[in-house]
Amino acid sequence: MALRINDIAPDFTVDTTEGTIRLHEWIGDSYAILFSHPKDFTPICTTEFGAVARLAGEFARRNTKVMGVSVDTVEEHHKWKRDIEQVGGAPANFPILDDTSLTVAKLYDMLPAEAWLPDGRTAADSATVRTVFIIGPDKKIRLMMIYPMTVGRNFDEILRALDAVQLGDAQPIATPADWRPGDDVVIKATASPAEVEAKFSNVRQVLPYLRMGALKG
Repeated sequence: MALRINDIAPDFTVDTTEGTIRLHEWIGDSYAILFSHPKDFTPICTTEFGAVARLAGEFARRNTKVMGVSVDTVEEHHKWKRDIEQVGGAPANFPILDDTSLTVAKLYDMLPAEAWLPDGRTAADSATVRTVFIIGPDKKIRLMMIYPMTVGRNFDEILRALDAVQLGDAQPIATPADWRPGDDVVIKATASPAEVEAKFSNVRQVLPYLRMGALKG
């Protein structure tokens, strides 16, 4: 069965560039982002890993750990990191796991429908091993994104989505279309009048089912 939002993220133990890691233990009380790629030394993947390296401080400020998945060996990952750091202009200090067996790709249902997986496979054989999972401290999958081979991921959007997930965990809100941090939010119907008064300003009833306002502070 395919993974769904709020499923417990499947646990696994793997070798990575930072040593052996068990996913749930590694996450601890943090949020986590698991993002995957079909092959080392491929152009789009290198730019994306470089983007993650540059954003290390942003993820740390959000109490979020990041782990990369690529279907090559740890030895190859260490060699590839030189290219990643050259493109990204920053150290790639996050773990990259060895998924040569495709264990994680299969566990997280990342493979394309027509996947053909012989020895000597190319990146095209595992094309949709280009996914993003945001996982909460409760180890539940909070968000999933899937990209094709030709579309590089927008890590500003991944950060925006992470901000929205974390804000929704902390406050009785949801975020509207195109929301950015600091914008007005949708106030949940379950918020009590006292809670609304304490936490929101500029409250307005846009539609009978749509109440918006600005979070105080």
